[in-house]
Amino acid sequence: MKKQLLVLTAVLGVASMGWASDKGDVKANATDRLDNAANVLKEVMGTPDKGIPQEVMDHAKCVAVVPHMVKGGFVFGAEGGRGVATCRTASGWSAPAFFSIEGGSWGLQIGVEGIDLVMVFQNDKGMQHLLESKFKVGGDASAAAGPVGRHASADTDWKMNAEILTYSRAKGAFAGLTLNGAAVHVDKDAMDAVYGANVTERDVLTGKVAAPESAHAFLSAVRGAKAEASAAQ
Repeated sequence: MKKQLLVLTAVLGVASMGWASDKGDVKANATDRLDNAANVLKEVMGTPDKGIPQEVMDHAKCVAVVPHMVKGGFVFGAEGGRGVATCRTASGWSAPAFFSIEGGSWGLQIGVEGIDLVMVFQNDKGMQHLLESKFKVGGDASAAAGPVGRHASADTDWKMNAEILTYSRAKGAFAGLTLNGAAVHVDKDAMDAVYGANVTERDVLTGKVAAPESAHAFLSAVRGAKAEASAAQ
């Protein structure tokens, strides 16, 4: 048990060190997060045989990216990261909202890993959870590992049952990857720094707030991901 606790302490310590540095310049770190999320999406979609299928992107209500989420554990697991999300509106993709993800899992897992995480919200119910600024993956919102490749197989139930499809890109060895139990909530510090006080995640994701210049690369990557998926037919 002592070994488990030491590993968890180390994992959460790494995450907290990264988050603490945001206090020096929250807005600059939020901009870096947007740029990193854009790069993750471009790289994921740059390999069409292993990327997000066209059908999934066509059906997406919202897209969220967490660059370098820290995850690790020994039987018990811990995870944490900060991401950005955008949702479809009548005039295109919304300005990005900033969120944090943290929580635990149970499984046969050992080690520490940094992963890039992409979450694709597939229906209105999943989108509503994101608009509410706080929900639990696998509890409030159902999630499943998304199909990979040029096309989503017609015999899968990804479109019918999953509110959120998850994709991850590992940077180290890790077993037992799961998001069940992870809590997603608004990153108020980043929201305030980019949009000012009293601007809610719902305001941003429903298109009531204009996208800042710093978000253009990320939004372009989201639009490009859909185009990339379509071009890979």
